[in-house]
Amino acid sequence: MTTLSETDFRLLLDSLNQCVLLHDAETIAIVWANRAACVALGYTLEELLPLKAHHMTRDDAKYRREIAVDAMRRSIGDGPQAYEWCYRSRTGVDMLSEAIATYVPLSGRPVVMVQFRDISAQEAMRRKLRSYEARLREYMQDLGEGVALITSRGKVAYLSESGRRVLGVAPDAPLGAALDYCTREDRDRLAAQLRDAPRQHSGDSSDAQRYRITRRDGAQRWLRISCRRVDIDTALNGVLVHFRDISDEVAVEETRRIEARMLEYAGRYNAMGEMATAIAHELSQPLAAVRNFVEGAIQRLNQPDGIESAIWGLRAADRQAEHAALIIRSVREFVGKREPVATEADLRDVLAEVAYFIELRARDEGVTVRLEQAAQPLPVRCERVLIGQVILNLAFNAVEALSGAMQTERVVTLATSQNDGKAELHVIDNGPGVPDDVLDRLFEGFSSSKAAGNGIGLSLCKNIVARHDGRVWAQRAATGGLDCRFALPLLPRA
Repeated sequence: MTTLSETDFRLLLDSLNQCVLLHDAETIAIVWANRAACVALGYTLEELLPLKAHHMTRDDAKYRREIAVDAMRRSIGDGPQAYEWCYRSRTGVDMLSEAIATYVPLSGRPVVMVQFRDISAQEAMRRKLRSYEARLREYMQDLGEGVALITSRGKVAYLSESGRRVLGVAPDAPLGAALDYCTREDRDRLAAQLRDAPRQHSGDSSDAQRYRITRRDGAQRWLRISCRRVDIDTALNGVLVHFRDISDEVAVEETRRIEARMLEYAGRYNAMGEMATAIAHELSQPLAAVRNFVEGAIQRLNQPDGIESAIWGLRAADRQAEHAALIIRSVREFVGKREPVATEADLRDVLAEVAYFIELRARDEGVTVRLEQAAQPLPVRCERVLIGQVILNLAFNAVEALSGAMQTERVVTLATSQNDGKAELHVIDNGPGVPDDVLDRLFEGFSSSKAAGNGIGLSLCKNIVARHDGRVWAQRAATGGLDCRFALPLLPRA
């Protein structure tokens, strides 16, 4: 085997971009440096040769000469030795380096070759990343959200520290399967969301969905979950799930729903309260008839051959009593507090159901009610009682607007129609209308067309219609009064 001469070895090293120092294997003194090392340290070769470690090394106990000498000597018997060293240039600039000492038995004399490269920027970035990681961990300790990696078999391969806290999983506890945390009612839905998660290259996550989960400590919580599929490498392959605890948000929404239902109930109750006189009058007629028929039947029972006519009177009284019961049942069903149930309904039928109450109220005010129903069905998905309440509120508002009007004929028109894929209901009066500034904000809270009104009824109409993905608005009627309308999405015909 031919041993390389020192001259040839130097020529080879001088062509490298990496910094190289050659040290005598016996004395460890510098005997040569390549061009890259001279440039990095700021010395010529002649200036560099007589220098000792303390001349070109940062003044720190970590970089004592003995440490470097020990690494170089060990390289002779134990092979290449890697160590960190901080060189200092002639201008005083520190250069943190990764150094490797390698024993080279040249033909003239054996040397220890020390290769070094500047890792200052790399180390600074590493420190910055460690700082960011520490700050991020500290920040995430207070977050109600977490990250998990789910394998193709549904196992939780990774769960962030904040995620463990959200799910109530102890630091040393096994993670289990993703579906273990979900209630039985939602497991199929979560499985489908994980299965259909979009790929990472799409740039999107799945639409966030809500789930009720059971923590490991048994507490019930609500999570909002989104996910996407990742396959960066074997260690990061599966579905990346981001979840957030929204239990407080759900509780607030539930409170608002309860408050909205109470307000809707109060609105129905108030509407019937305003109609108390009309309802009492409507009931007085069948009740008076019942009394007359019963009294007539009693008198006929005292007469010879009066049984047949008495039976006829009692049957007539029964019919009138049934009529009175129907009136009471209609009021009770409308006022009664019901759980929300959205069903398919024909808007024409909803109008027909409440028209009776509107006509009762209008009759007392001397107002004529006209119904103009669309020729074709208007199928919508709605809570019938609530949409009926909207119609009542709008119609009662129109009747009240006409109560003090000077017109000879006072008319409220209730019409249904189809327009641009929507089912519309119109409540049109021929009253005095409202000023322009009121028209623009009629359905906002605390705005009313009534002299003594507060607008809560119309604001309630807006909230109910909005919950049904609809729109409510007002405009001037061709008759000079007000045309209040709402539109609901039509269901596709089968």
